[in-house]
Amino acid sequence: MIKNLTVIITLIICVQGFAQKADSSPYSALGIGNEVHSKTVEEMSMGGVGTSGSINNQLSFSNPASYTSLKITRYTLSAENRAFRFKDETSSDNSSNAYLSYLAMGIPLGDKAGFAFGLQLNSTIGYTITENTFDANDELVQAGLYEGDGGTSRVFLGFGYEVFKNFSLGLEGKYIFGKTEKTIISQSRDVRLATKYKLEGSINGFGLKAGAIYKKEIKPSLFVNIGASVELENELDFNANEYLYSVSISGAESPRDTILSLDSKGIYKTPLKTNLGLSIGNPLKWSVMVDYSFRDAVDISGNLAGYNPKLEYEKSSKLSIGGYFIPKYNSISSYWDRISYRAGVRFENTGIKVNGSGTGSEFTSITDYGISFGLGLPVGKRYSKIDTSFEYGQMGTTSNGLTKETYFNFRVALAFGDKWFGRRQIN
Repeated sequence: MIKNLTVIITLIICVQGFAQKADSSPYSALGIGNEVHSKTVEEMSMGGVGTSGSINNQLSFSNPASYTSLKITRYTLSAENRAFRFKDETSSDNSSNAYLSYLAMGIPLGDKAGFAFGLQLNSTIGYTITENTFDANDELVQAGLYEGDGGTSRVFLGFGYEVFKNFSLGLEGKYIFGKTEKTIISQSRDVRLATKYKLEGSINGFGLKAGAIYKKEIKPSLFVNIGASVELENELDFNANEYLYSVSISGAESPRDTILSLDSKGIYKTPLKTNLGLSIGNPLKWSVMVDYSFRDAVDISGNLAGYNPKLEYEKSSKLSIGGYFIPKYNSISSYWDRISYRAGVRFENTGIKVNGSGTGSEFTSITDYGISFGLGLPVGKRYSKIDTSFEYGQMGTTSNGLTKETYFNFRVALAFGDKWFGRRQIN
């Protein structure tokens, strides 16, 4: 037990806040970047369901009330590779990123309680965008280069307790932190020096989530689960240094005169988010789940608003449908019968509206949808496994000067389990 705990603590320390490039999407330029949903690989392979907490004896991030279902200690880590294809009205491009997405541990506390803690990605920034302006003779008059890198991570600690039979409550707190760097280089024709604007910032803030799950056995070995969680309104502070200076970009970039250097502040305010979940099935064999979440528009102010003049927020929502099937979880004769087969689909209005043309007031809502499937592969001892998830999705559109993003995600998680505090049966 001590050896296993030491390995987990060492991994968390070595990650050092997930300092890695985890995105290539042009939409990550908006706000504090693309949101990373707090979901395990198992949940993402089923379209992102999990609020009803019906994944039997597995660690779930969707609802802190689910921690009461832990019967053994669970510790897990996950990595992800995301391949992109971008397409606009005139061109296309490809990119990919690989990164570590979470480290977590869940520990049961007797028969009625459990807690979990870990480190996860919260949002990602990583983009390179070029913008060229031509005159009536189709000659280049101005060139712009937009680049960004960074993102945020979250450390979380949650606790769940079964207040009475089949009804559990949970509470989870998180601390969000990270750093970002965004730059704009603009070069005009017949002007020797370019102008560079740089925004270097740090983000931090706290969040709180509460959840509940009710389980009802409607007939032997057939359960209906109802789950709900709310993520309370929170504010993230963005403290930044802004620089504006001239540069020579012939060969290596060479800074020249500093035009502006100042400190600035911004606020990223997320309203109350509600998550609802319903599932039916036999947890040892199969389950079908539906999740629906919604919240009002995000509000940004200060330098975040000034840096994103083509951005507006609106109400967001997401519908996920998924499930799993295990032919025979305790099969001795067939390994394939013990595998968990999972699939799902999701439809999401991200709550982001973008003015792609940069003129007028025509803002386009950005939607995201995906289909996914995955496997839960038992390994070695009965409590350990490898979880995989394959997801194909599309985000955005090619109309109104925007970019359509097609992506393929491959996720893998190593999940280990052990009985830590059980009584010794044989001396």
